[in-house]
Amino acid sequence: MVTIREEKLADIAAREILLDKAYGATRFTKTSERLREGRLPADGLSLIAMDRGLLVGTIRLWNVSAGPGRAALLLGPLAVHPGHRNRGIGTALVRRAIARARLTHGAIILVGDASYYGRFGFSAAATGELWMPGRYDRDRLLALELRPAALTGARGLIGATGNAVPKPDLNLLIAANDGAANALVRRAA
Repeated sequence: MVTIREEKLADIAAREILLDKAYGATRFTKTSERLREGRLPADGLSLIAMDRGLLVGTIRLWNVSAGPGRAALLLGPLAVHPGHRNRGIGTALVRRAIARARLTHGAIILVGDASYYGRFGFSAAATGELWMPGRYDRDRLLALELRPAALTGARGLIGATGNAVPKPDLNLLIAANDGAANALVRRAA
């Protein structure tokens, strides 16, 4: 039985393997990746699907601006393990992510297939005056307003606004390395 839950730190390695299977190395070349790089996903909006202990699906949403001063979320990537496709897992992940996002956010933007995402209410109707920071197919820039008129008048560059991934403290790393080196010297003596 497939269950959907929030992603945990222990899920990251399996999620990355799944994304590699689903998208390959090209996932790092996508314009949407520029908005995710060095950022943490939006709080509570990283979900995974599990089937008998195997991570079989993932979806994440990221804080962005839909032009100056207009908060939104960026959906992606959505991925389902090749052996688990066409079972409704992707649909369940999208629906759960939208339901959670609706509680605290006004709109979701994505770059994807209108034929797939249209069933959830996504369209290009509100994205005509928005653009991504790089190459993308204009007809694939879609949005879903979670609150009425959330994107009315939205115009400009979509930009990353989420929290930055914390950088390790260099002094702590050096101290830890020095401590390990000292322990090795004591053992060798």
